[in-house]
Amino acid sequence: MKFRTLSAVAMMAASLLSSTVAFAQSSDAVIDRIREKNAISIGYREASIPFSYIDKEGRPVGYSTDLCKEVAETVKTALDLPDLKIEWVPVNLQNRIPLVANGTVDISCESAVNTIGRQSQVDFSNPFFISHTRFLVKAGSGIAALADLDGKSIALPINSVPERLIKSLVEKDDLNVRIVPVKDNSEGFLALQTGRADAFSTDDILLFGLKNKAVDPAAYEVVGKPLSYDSYGFLVQKNSTVFLTLVNATLARLSREGELQALYGQWFDPMGVPLSPDLATVFHVIAIPE
Repeated sequence: MKFRTLSAVAMMAASLLSSTVAFAQSSDAVIDRIREKNAISIGYREASIPFSYIDKEGRPVGYSTDLCKEVAETVKTALDLPDLKIEWVPVNLQNRIPLVANGTVDISCESAVNTIGRQSQVDFSNPFFISHTRFLVKAGSGIAALADLDGKSIALPINSVPERLIKSLVEKDDLNVRIVPVKDNSEGFLALQTGRADAFSTDDILLFGLKNKAVDPAAYEVVGKPLSYDSYGFLVQKNSTVFLTLVNATLARLSREGELQALYGQWFDPMGVPLSPDLATVFHVIAIPE
């Protein structure tokens, strides 16, 4: 038994060594940039709570941010760059895809929904979260569904999946809903707070994040049935196969070892959002063996 255990450990070590050597001998545009700069540029958002946002000290933090720190560690080992630095680059809904596509950002680590349209411009990692489009409203507003917004207004983030979805549903149901365009989640929440909009719609997990960070969380509620099924992935430059493999290998390892589930608990349990059966299944699926 002891011999078989030692043999298994030896085989695993040999496998890891051969994988590292293979990556060290492989390359793509992102890998070349990282080697040249001895740095990896990670895109982050300022108010995509709890995925990627700025803390009180002005540092990027969040669930996605933690995952991409693990990606950086994987890259450091695979490319034998012990002094690899992380360059944090702020991104928003409007510029994140162009910055990844042109190579300014090596990986955007926030809350990007994987869509066919976006796949024409960038590549996505394996999914690490599942979300749904819903509404954030003031408590006691009487708004529980899109139909309740007839004759009212809704704030929608520009160039987002929820914006396109809600607009199409408003047109389909012939509703009289005034659209208030906002640049990000902070502006959308402000529009709701100040009465510029009767509701703010985006991914429900982001709405829970805004609600929990409010001065009075009880003054707001997330309502409505799920209007979409959206998977989040990290954005990387097109055709960066070697780098994307390292990203997905990191997610697979974290899932196999239970770290992905632990990070979920760290960031989402305090929000009262338990791990859903859908996301639990995703974690199992992405735990690809080495």
